[in-house]
Amino acid sequence: MHPNPVFHTADSTRNLAFARERAFGVLSVNGADAPLISHVPFLLSDDGKSLDLHLVRSNPIARALKSPLAAVMAISGPDSYVSPDWYGIDDQVPTWNYIAVHLRGTLSALPPEEMRNMLDRQSALFEERLLPKTPWKTNKMPMDLLDKLMRSIIPCRMQIDSVDGTWKLSQNKTDLAREHAADHMDSYGFGADHRLLAALMRSA
Repeated sequence: MHPNPVFHTADSTRNLAFARERAFGVLSVNGADAPLISHVPFLLSDDGKSLDLHLVRSNPIARALKSPLAAVMAISGPDSYVSPDWYGIDDQVPTWNYIAVHLRGTLSALPPEEMRNMLDRQSALFEERLLPKTPWKTNKMPMDLLDKLMRSIIPCRMQIDSVDGTWKLSQNKTDLAREHAADHMDSYGFGADHRLLAALMRSA
């Protein structure tokens, strides 16, 4: 996270809305020798106080989850390189603009019997985005195959203690310089969703 406070003006409501819409992040906990990291989809609760996810039993985080662990979920959004030439002013340096939200809290394993409900809720959330396609549901699977799948994954919940977001959109530049950079990013930017990032820069 960039330390400049001008990039941290988004409130918890905006940061949580971004995390809820993205619904995919990098889960990290402290391991014995190094951090343990896993890329996972998740469900953020309506009140933003917890998130649900599942891990395959062979995942190192799942193996380490014998008791609750301090955890971070890092959610990335659009990003792009910014050339100093794009501002239209002198004495600038290269940088990278991006959006990222960090959710910190405590990760715990849930009882195995909660896995089916979590899978149903998670698939319903994502399948709804594919309408008018008929939503996929777990009842389309043979019960014996579904039971086997349920035994191979564990449901988890992370209680969220803090929310922090960085929206680095060149807010430390003049409006004109930021608009120039956004125009060039539209045409020449590279990264993830650089055109969306350019649009956000214009409205920053």
